[in-house]
Amino acid sequence: MTKRLALAAAIALAAAGSTHAQTTPAPAWIARSNADAQVLLNAQAQFNPENATSLGLPGYDDKVIDLKPNVEARQNAAVGAARAKLQGMLATEKDSNVRQDLQIMIHAADLQIEGTDLTRKYMLPYIDIGQQIFNGEFYLLKDQVDDKHRASALKRLQCYVGQAPGCTPITQQAEALTTSRLSEKNLLGPYKGSVDQQLSNTQQYVDGVRQLFTKYKLDDAQSKAALDAMEAQLKQYDAWVHSTIVPRQRDDFRLPEPLYAFNLKQVGIDIPPEDLIKQAQLEFVEVRSAMQMMTPEVARAEGFQATDYRDVIKALKKQQLGKDDVVPWYHEVIGKIEDIIRSEHLVTLPQREMQMRLASQAETANVPAPHMDPPPLINNHGERGTFVLTMGNPSSNGGNSDTAYDDFTFKAAAWTLTAHEGRPGHELQFSAMVERGVSLARSIFAFNSVNVEGWALYSEAEMLPYEPPAGQFTTLQFRLVRAARAFLDPMLNLGLISKERAHDVLRYDVGLSEAMTREELDRYTFNSPGQATAYFYGYMRLQQLRLQTELALGKDFNHQAFNDFIIGQGLLPPEQLAEAVRTQFIPSQQKH
Repeated sequence: MTKRLALAAAIALAAAGSTHAQTTPAPAWIARSNADAQVLLNAQAQFNPENATSLGLPGYDDKVIDLKPNVEARQNAAVGAARAKLQGMLATEKDSNVRQDLQIMIHAADLQIEGTDLTRKYMLPYIDIGQQIFNGEFYLLKDQVDDKHRASALKRLQCYVGQAPGCTPITQQAEALTTSRLSEKNLLGPYKGSVDQQLSNTQQYVDGVRQLFTKYKLDDAQSKAALDAMEAQLKQYDAWVHSTIVPRQRDDFRLPEPLYAFNLKQVGIDIPPEDLIKQAQLEFVEVRSAMQMMTPEVARAEGFQATDYRDVIKALKKQQLGKDDVVPWYHEVIGKIEDIIRSEHLVTLPQREMQMRLASQAETANVPAPHMDPPPLINNHGERGTFVLTMGNPSSNGGNSDTAYDDFTFKAAAWTLTAHEGRPGHELQFSAMVERGVSLARSIFAFNSVNVEGWALYSEAEMLPYEPPAGQFTTLQFRLVRAARAFLDPMLNLGLISKERAHDVLRYDVGLSEAMTREELDRYTFNSPGQATAYFYGYMRLQQLRLQTELALGKDFNHQAFNDFIIGQGLLPPEQLAEAVRTQFIPSQQKH
């Protein structure tokens, strides 16, 4: 999972009386907690209606992001007032579960205010408007979205381009927001690589929105006028970026240390980056050794000659699947994985079938790596999360073989990617939250990448013993990627390694394609600094918690019960999750 899901879930939005499409009755305290949540939900919803739509909140489908003057101060004031109300509720609340949810929401409010203040202190405001418009329209134009919501796509687009009452073109608002602070020379402009990527992706987003309107038969005269205005305004915005932003862009990708430290805290890292680096480096060495040990077995099983793990990676990647073969192959692997989950009693499967599809060109420009497109967590009426597989990398320039991924579409990769993005990973986790009625605080406000990505990497490890040798080997390679991320990301951002050396580690020691190597480096340096560390750290914390539970319960430890309990806690951060296991799960499993 990449920043697409993190962005969609990071801002918590819901409505009074929200209903999950749950299949088991929710405890009474959840209804009370969800009612309390309205205080913060209402404070946030007005500032980012697009995320409200993505999460299933009604009433915001035709509205767009607030970029009007003093938006940071206005948003902080609203969130701060909500936080004060939540603190008052906490002072009188007696129920331990509701208290924990109130604490989660107060913490979420604190993080939002802190992040806004730090960004305002250090960074020149700058927004990729093409990406903003594409995401805003994409949330409304999906196969599982009800027609009544799709009908708002034109109204939202008209607001983006200033053709709706009370709406100023979003490009003009973005320009004004940046211009209002251009004179503050101490503010850092965006990194050059980020600006280059935004400019190269604009046409992909324009084409993507046009294709969505055509697909859902919204291409009438009004839509054409709005679409043409969007394209013209984005071209003008890109020209403004060239003239105004490019002179202020910076060549050094590193963020000020307080901002990078905040990024780590926000994704759930609660140890110093120096400690994370040491632990991840040890994991890297251990996994690399395990891959080397497996090399002879995989070479025999697949019928090729190889004595080095790097050569096994290259040989497996030659087993590429064509565009027409990818989805059937993945669905075949999905069926095998579900059979294993049932026969080995690993975790309780959702009642819904798993969905998987290929990404469009615009989606791939937005998120180049495979990801899970999450279901609405609010007012869900049967919509399901979808494992989205990317086939290329249109955000790369040059059009040569170096711009193509070969990391996701070879046969053995289907095992680990399905386990991570599908089942028992992201798709199962989010389906379970919808079906079991996890509180809004724990399903949305508690969102942290350490939990989400830790569970997905743990899921890969759960499936590894039952995979064919090539699948096991590729699962280890992907774990090697996550270990590399956890030390390269902080080392790059702390100035402890060069981009060139980090490139060589990913390209030659980990065995990534040139395209994915570049995407990884972009991720660490400007797309989402700090987030990639969450995979390894979350996996490590969850495996440690698993072992501690086994030690406490001995022969009473139940594998499936443990995994089901973890899933049932929503997205609690590591310490709160460990506390829930200690105080709830372990006592419930001990036989007296």
